[in-house]
Amino acid sequence: MNPALRDHAIGCGGHASPRRPRDTDNVTDSKPGTSPLLHCAQALRLVADHAHATVPPGPPVQVPLDAALNRVLAQPLHADRDQPPFDRSTRDGYAVRGEVGQQPLHLIGSIRAGEQWTGPALQPGQAIEIMTGAPIPQGADAVRMLEHVDRGENTVKPLPDKPLRPGENIVPRAAEACAGDLVLPAGTRLGAAELALAASIGAATLQVWPQPIVAILSTGDELVGVADTPGPMQIRNSNSHCLAALVRSNGGDPHTLPPVADTREALEQAIASVRSTPLLLLSGGVSAGKYDLVEEVLLNMGAQFFFTGVKIQPGKPAVFGRIPAIGNLPAQWIFGLPGNPVSTQVTATLFAMPMLRALAGETAPAPVFANATLTEAVAVRPGLTRFLPAHMQSTLEGATVRPTGWQGSGDLHSNARANCYLVVPPTAETLPAGANVTLLLR
Repeated sequence: MNPALRDHAIGCGGHASPRRPRDTDNVTDSKPGTSPLLHCAQALRLVADHAHATVPPGPPVQVPLDAALNRVLAQPLHADRDQPPFDRSTRDGYAVRGEVGQQPLHLIGSIRAGEQWTGPALQPGQAIEIMTGAPIPQGADAVRMLEHVDRGENTVKPLPDKPLRPGENIVPRAAEACAGDLVLPAGTRLGAAELALAASIGAATLQVWPQPIVAILSTGDELVGVADTPGPMQIRNSNSHCLAALVRSNGGDPHTLPPVADTREALEQAIASVRSTPLLLLSGGVSAGKYDLVEEVLLNMGAQFFFTGVKIQPGKPAVFGRIPAIGNLPAQWIFGLPGNPVSTQVTATLFAMPMLRALAGETAPAPVFANATLTEAVAVRPGLTRFLPAHMQSTLEGATVRPTGWQGSGDLHSNARANCYLVVPPTAETLPAGANVTLLLR
């Protein structure tokens, strides 16, 4: 039996996975006429250097606060007043003077969030009932927690062994920010926490950078559309849909072209049709085969390549370059991604998405890595940095990860069972169970 078919049979018969994942990106240490392969860290630094030098295309736009999720601030935000604007209680309890002792305190009133105490200043031996978020009344310098007293009809008695220091359970005025302080710098990607902060300072609308248009082009004679019925030797085009989803989630506006045949003329025409976009993502056609024409066509269009291969698996043939500005056409960043779908997603996550986030205005775009404990041993061939589909499970005690098992860089099923990639260093042959490992999050 053909070894590739035997491995497929193992996968179909159960959850067993080959101990040494096959390297299915068919490329040697360098492709003819191109530069040598870079180490993964070198390629990441090179993309980061170019990303940090980019500027977002187009002027800022104004959007409502609730439409700004995942956009990038073009103008900084400053506090419109002190935060908090008054000394604030952080607990339900009793505003008191931070005196030591167990004598009962006379209860003289109550104050809740949104109210201001209008009674006399608090005196020694007195207490005022207070709710979380309420302003501290004059004369009080601490809040005794509700759970730390015995309450009578008009008195509260501190429980023994519950000392109280002045300032305890109080956030002083302006402890978080003073009026006029910078609270969100330009270049910040707006998530839920950032939008909450913007709302707290009254930013009903925000100046954000426009979403970069990203052209997506999948190549290959074997590709048909998702709604089409593939022939016996054809496959549906999944890469364009994967890339479009990544582009949307990273702040871009995807512009997807139909699949393009493996001919110079078809490639030239398709690339020329999206030449005005700031970023072009191509999948397929970047290996060293007879019909891998992407680099040749891009070179003929004036492209400069910064790397034409990286010592990773999957994704070794990945290409990064730029077509300079010509006439009325702006410069265009280009990533040629290998056609196998897991290779496409890994290389897009590592290299293309940081550049997209830079074009969207983010100041420090980078892939996101994390650490977890490996639950089962992994063995690979050394020499490449490997990114294996894996599933991370996290609890209050920490995170663990296990490989999902795969049949190479075309295995969409394993990739869909994963929620991250296990990073295997190029010098490693095995990672033992229990090892602290690095993950590429997605």
